[in-house]
This record gives sequence, C-alpha cells and structure tokens, in this order.
Amino acid sequence: MPNAKFSVHAESENPTKVKIKSGKFTMIVDEPANLGGTDDGASPVEYVLAALAGCLNVVGNMVAKEMGFEIRSLSFDVEGEMNPAGFMGKAKDVRPGYQEIVAKVNVDSDADEETLNKWLEVIESRCPVSDNLSNATPLKIRLK
Repeated sequence: MPNAKFSVHAESENPTKVKIKSGKFTMIVDEPANLGGTDDGASPVEYVLAALAGCLNVVGNMVAKEMGFEIRSLSFDVEGEMNPAGFMGKAKDVRPGYQEIVAKVNVDSDADEETLNKWLEVIESRCPVSDNLSNATPLKIRLK
C-alpha cells in the first residue's frame, strides 16, 4: 500500500491563537485565559489528547468489526499531566510535554472480557496516534 500523506496549514492570529486549515476544515488552537490566551479554542496539548481519542475510536470500531463483535457504545476519557515550567523555560530539567497520558476506554459490547482485552491490545498496536505518542518520530522544524 502506498503511504498516505496528511498536512495542515496554520496562520497565526495572535501570540496564542492559530487558525489551522486541514482540507475543508478549520480548527482554532488557542490557550486558556490563565495562560495568556483568548480561550477561542482548545490548546495544542488538548488537541493531542483529542487526536488520540479520535484515533482510538476509529481503530476500535474497525478492529471490533474484524473480530466479529458489536460495539453498542464507546467513549474515552483521556488525560495527561505536564509541568508548565518546562515549556515556559523556567526549569531546564523538566520535560515540556506530557509526562504520561492515560486513556480510559468505556465500551458496551456483546464481547466477553477476554475478547475485549485482546481488542484493546490490537487497538493500541494499530492506532497511528498512539504509535506517534509512544515512539520517537523523526521531526524536522525548519525555516521556509
């Protein structure tokens, strides 16, 4: 299968707010007021959690179909903790990103617990966002 390429274009609207175009969609990324933002959209780190939940949903439903069981309802609670001192440059020994992300999956299904545990393992192994968060992905940030 050939690689699929994804891209976005972002325009800064002020020091904390950026408008992002992805295909026909527009997203606003901003910081909350307590971090100097205008609170017009979710923060960048909240979008990371949202991306994980969205990907787990897609892969979870796909894998359930492959495994032959029905999902009646599916929800996710995803959270992470980070120390703002890292990205604010106030502590060099503190990571600027999440120290850990925990995704709790709530599923109502006709599958037994053993099947659901196997399902969860497969989801985690096939979710692209989970993979990007769990493994180092080469990242190049450069001037245009």
